[in-house]
Amino acid sequence: MHYTYLLINLAVIFFPLVLSFDKKVHFFSKWKFIFPAILITGVVFLIWDILFTKLNVWSFNPDYLIGINLMGLPLEEILFFLTVPYACVFIYECLNAYFPKNNLQKYSLALSNLFLGLCVAMLFFGYSHWYTLINFGFLLVVLAYVEYINAKFRFMYKFYRAYLVSLIPFYVVNGFLTAIPVVIYNNKENIGFRVGSIPFEDHFYLMGLLLMNVYLYEVFKAKGSKSIA
Repeated sequence: MHYTYLLINLAVIFFPLVLSFDKKVHFFSKWKFIFPAILITGVVFLIWDILFTKLNVWSFNPDYLIGINLMGLPLEEILFFLTVPYACVFIYECLNAYFPKNNLQKYSLALSNLFLGLCVAMLFFGYSHWYTLINFGFLLVVLAYVEYINAKFRFMYKFYRAYLVSLIPFYVVNGFLTAIPVVIYNNKENIGFRVGSIPFEDHFYLMGLLLMNVYLYEVFKAKGSKSIA
């Protein structure tokens, strides 16, 4: 069905958008912070996406697309960088509002070091694959910057909790996208290990996408608080 990818996008954002007016979270009041974060991050990932599409790292099945293309990408793929970050940051804010106590705080640095080590290992063993190389290289740079270089915003313990929860819808949505498949991966450009139908790299693609969005979101929130004060 040609509307498959579009319907998946709509399903991803439907409940987060409707529940944005929840009285406790008040996510709609933070749109002025989240949308600039999504826009900036989206530009970076769209450039990445365009490059990977041209390099045949991945491609899109026209049987499940409405046929509108922009910059060489299906419209649905462009919408993906709006719907998924919005939904994930919504999860981040909901968890912070409803569950302010977070036991991950004392483990967040150790988790970051573990993921940084994983990035280095994947770059060492998988440097000959475009997806592995760029994916883990990007995550290494962003994670190191947030955790060690610009450590002003201490939010990683909240980020890791949101990431873990986001993996639940990730397996549903990405499971559909890769099993049908809507998105077709060139296995020569990844390490070839999959969780079900989902490439191993996708888990950390989500992490990098969410981390950049949350970091910028926190930066814009902090600047907004200062301007009010």
